[in-house]
Amino acid sequence: MVKLKKYGVKYSGGRLVRCSAPDKQARRGTMAYKILQAHNTGSDPDKLKIKFDEITSHDITYVGIIQTAKASGLKEFPIPYTLTNCHNSLCAVGGTINEDDHVFGLSAARKYGGAFVPPHLAVIHQYMREMRAFCGAMILGSDSHTRYGALGTLAVGEGGPELVKQLLEKTYDIDYPEIVAVQLKGRLRRGVGPQDVALALIKETFGCGFVKNRVLEFVGSGIKGLSMDFRNGIDVMTTETTCLSSIWETDEKTEEYFAAHGRAGAYKKLSPEEGAYYDRGIVIDLSKVEPMIALPFHPSNAYTIRDFLSRPYELLKACEEAGNKLLPEGKGKFCLTDKIRDGKVYVEQGVIAGCAGGMYENIAAAAEILKDAPVSNNDFTLDVYPSSQPVYKALVDGGYISRLMVDGAVVKTAFCGPCFGAGDVPANNGLSIRHTTRNFESREGSKPAGGQLAAVALMDARSIAATARAGGAITSAMDEEYSAKIKKYKFDGRIYEARVYGGTGKPQKDADLVYGPNIADWPPMEALKDNLLLKVVSVLHDPVTTTDELIPSGETSSYRSNPLKLAEFALSRKDPQYVARAKAVKAEGFPAIEGISEKDTTYGSAVCSVKPGDGSAREQAASCQRVLGGVANIACEYATKRYRSNLINWGMIPFLFPKNDFAVGEYIYIEGAAQAIREGKGEFKAKVIGDKPREITLKLDPLTPAEREIILKGCLINYYKG
Repeated sequence: MVKLKKYGVKYSGGRLVRCSAPDKQARRGTMAYKILQAHNTGSDPDKLKIKFDEITSHDITYVGIIQTAKASGLKEFPIPYTLTNCHNSLCAVGGTINEDDHVFGLSAARKYGGAFVPPHLAVIHQYMREMRAFCGAMILGSDSHTRYGALGTLAVGEGGPELVKQLLEKTYDIDYPEIVAVQLKGRLRRGVGPQDVALALIKETFGCGFVKNRVLEFVGSGIKGLSMDFRNGIDVMTTETTCLSSIWETDEKTEEYFAAHGRAGAYKKLSPEEGAYYDRGIVIDLSKVEPMIALPFHPSNAYTIRDFLSRPYELLKACEEAGNKLLPEGKGKFCLTDKIRDGKVYVEQGVIAGCAGGMYENIAAAAEILKDAPVSNNDFTLDVYPSSQPVYKALVDGGYISRLMVDGAVVKTAFCGPCFGAGDVPANNGLSIRHTTRNFESREGSKPAGGQLAAVALMDARSIAATARAGGAITSAMDEEYSAKIKKYKFDGRIYEARVYGGTGKPQKDADLVYGPNIADWPPMEALKDNLLLKVVSVLHDPVTTTDELIPSGETSSYRSNPLKLAEFALSRKDPQYVARAKAVKAEGFPAIEGISEKDTTYGSAVCSVKPGDGSAREQAASCQRVLGGVANIACEYATKRYRSNLINWGMIPFLFPKNDFAVGEYIYIEGAAQAIREGKGEFKAKVIGDKPREITLKLDPLTPAEREIILKGCLINYYKG
């Protein structure tokens, strides 16, 4: 299905042809090169200083972003900024605080001149697709799944501080990334959906880091056979490959999409030049893609459904063993092999939702498959969340919603909750199949520290519907006979005209920001002194530590406007003692260690891990450590650029060390740390003080001049205050 080409290629005659040597001139022929350079405000094509056309956030992130920008001198939004409300929209936890954030967001849109999309109207990425993306653009979002490449927009998901920089008219500084061609060829078979293609791609690329921090450029004859919903469905999932961004060739279907949404002027033909050079290549034969299932606890843990059903005990047993490692000793037992009954694998729940699953064609296809076959197993439920009210209305007008309802599905409003653990949390030991973006451990909302653990497997909406038709027994949509003909989608823009606040470019500077009692300012952060003393307060040995483990999603999202309150949840599902240890470092004061002076030494806590930061762009994974007194992380590598950037923007040093052999309670002393950072050094001699004293060399990947200064100042807010 998927072939990786670990060498440079040129796109010639519709094929990827091996190139004997890098061709710097021919790289100019890629779509990505042209878009990146068009937004590069610097003079060096290899050291990019990007200014984005637009930015966007949702209600987990925009309060912190606006508060940070305000503290740094924000007067008005200098570029279009869309504030959406799709994560805390249920207002289910914490009393008034979620709706307080929404009121704050509307007041900020008024004061600074932005757009505000009320709760339940649309999930962030569907609204941006429908109303804001345009060909040749660059959009920055404070959500990792900010991907609008299928619409000709090179979009990037980053932590909030990077959006703050754009609000303060600064730049997004990165080295020119490598570009990877993704050639699509062939035609899909009935029963195969966008999630199947995406999971096949993620399976082959995630583990080996093949596209990490690179840009994917989708080309090839196979694109023409894909609808826009299908393209968008693949595109949004590219985040799970750990790529930086994505861009697709555009054509008459793209043009039709924009016209249907009342934005015909947003279209422009995009395609690579003949002979364009790419640093690597991927070929996906769509005709060979089968329905897929990504088992717990990662989208890359993917198999064809056919393969999975041929050996379910073996594969579920491996997931079961991984799950039991998450539970504290003596607190419960996780079981998945009990889902196997009479040669079939039964699940308790199906969910089709969000920016990946909740699109019109996915839900309409599910309705066609489920047609006239009511969900008859009371132990299985099916929940459907259209991604926007216009999508919902089109499904109603087409008769698909009534059909789903009659067949036993529960249809709800646009909401991201099932994707990050704030909605439809399964029962203990439950297994849910979902067409959403992620299935990380505990992301569905369970709490292993309390003896609770459920799990999610990712599947396409089509196979979820086939499974519902089979009463909860996992079934491939290729095994079902159904009509693949879907009624044409009709967008009704009156829905947004009635409810969206469109204040872009029209700031009301005399308007007041409206604060709820949970919205708190950032506590002060200290600048880095000459030397650095770290106390190790957590050591994580997992091969990968996700953002959701660093700061849990789900109900904790309600406290994202209160830095100190949210910090209480940091690492709570991975290392429940972390918060207490980090607080103790601050409370106990500077330790008495011979030869180390408090006067010229910054003292704080550090987390040591193998590969942290996979997944969400949420800045709170770093800021929570910072407000608890963290000043550095030490890792073998960082899973994503965005997590490393979040650490830097909050004044934390992202050190590297090849072995994660530290112990909780050890001290690490780095003499002259500030001067070494100031001089741009990449190696730091350090002393480990504890039961096993030793000397080590910590490394630090290159920092930009601005990044060095941010760390020295203590955080981005201090940097902008001067």
